[in-house]
Amino acid sequence: MPTALIESLDNEGRGIARQEGKTIFVEGALPRERVCYSSYRRKPNYELATATQILEPSALRVEPRCRHFGICGGCSMQHLDASGQAAAKQRALEDAFWHIGRLRPEVIYPAIHGQAWGYRSRARLSVRLVPKKGGVLAGFHEKRSSYIADMDSCEVLPPHVSALLLPLRRLVGGLSFPDRLPQIEVALGEAVTVLVFRILQPLTDTDESRLRDFADEAGVQIWLQPGGAESAHPFHPLAAPPLSYALPDYGLELQFRPNEFTQINHGINRMLLRRAMSLLDPRPGERIGDLFCGLGNFTLPIARHGAFAFGVEGSQALVNRAGQNAAANGLANLTAFSVADLFKATPELAASWGRLDKWLVDPPREGAIELVKSIGADGPCRIVYVSCNPATLARDAAVLAHEKGYTLRGAGIANMFPHTSHVESIALFERQ
Repeated sequence: MPTALIESLDNEGRGIARQEGKTIFVEGALPRERVCYSSYRRKPNYELATATQILEPSALRVEPRCRHFGICGGCSMQHLDASGQAAAKQRALEDAFWHIGRLRPEVIYPAIHGQAWGYRSRARLSVRLVPKKGGVLAGFHEKRSSYIADMDSCEVLPPHVSALLLPLRRLVGGLSFPDRLPQIEVALGEAVTVLVFRILQPLTDTDESRLRDFADEAGVQIWLQPGGAESAHPFHPLAAPPLSYALPDYGLELQFRPNEFTQINHGINRMLLRRAMSLLDPRPGERIGDLFCGLGNFTLPIARHGAFAFGVEGSQALVNRAGQNAAANGLANLTAFSVADLFKATPELAASWGRLDKWLVDPPREGAIELVKSIGADGPCRIVYVSCNPATLARDAAVLAHEKGYTLRGAGIANMFPHTSHVESIALFERQ
């Protein structure tokens, strides 16, 4: 079996080695390790492989906590300690800035990291009837597969949710249509855990009774989703508290529906907000744009500092939710919200918002290329950009720096998804 010396990690957490002019991507290998590997895909210029034996282990190698690691595709870096994970993600961010944008931040911010286990406040569990495995499976997909991992626990789910995996399998297996319930969405709030069952046919009376009993025994609220996301509705108990998360630094509580986007890691979100507000420095009298504002996660803290916050989002439902959250937190007079497709932003759209002193930008993975292109000579003096994709952040940063006259003052990562290769980051741009 071939061996290789691992040089670095790629953006998916795989070890990179080079053999006879080919790049070998080795799952389960860490930098400076010598490993035996087995290739499962060969191309002329590269191979994809799995480490079969660690001959010289890295000092940063740790024992994975989850017994399903390596089979379940939910995590890819449990074998690397927390400091190594943060360093790898920071390198991925810096590499993207340089190789894509030809930029280097003036300052590298310390990595934001916190609770490493039981941190997921949202999850989508796939469900499938698999008679060969003894019945219904519920969990995440296997690595590189459409199959569902046969898992009875998950270390990144909160313990009380992890403990529901086997009971959920038995529950769905006892329904009248175990093969017609493809997924269960999990959403955690301050006072309630919601499970949204995606059902493809109506429930029988017996099904409804089983679901009510399960909700009562597990201490959760069950919602049903018979159609699209908008069809999701509470089923039992109806008198449960609303889903919400708190931002205690700002005296805020934001409500949301289980299918509305919120950050998956509430603890890291709070720390990311602190850094964002420190970099943005909102002040009374300023008018600040929160672009891709969602349900007001950044808008309301901006307003709490006394600045006027103008939120823009493509979803009318999220804009409505943001307005409700602003009113519920006593900030209606310091906020305004507008619906616009920011992926099609133009200079005319940006001009229609009026003068904005600063921007907070938090786009999805696609980034905000049309938005940054829309900036004119009277654009904001400061932009804080929160990103979930280093590649699109670097692409947009190149436009800001090379075409719009901004300086990349600093950037750093937030380990929003410990044990995965996902890189959340924050960057500060300024121009005179």
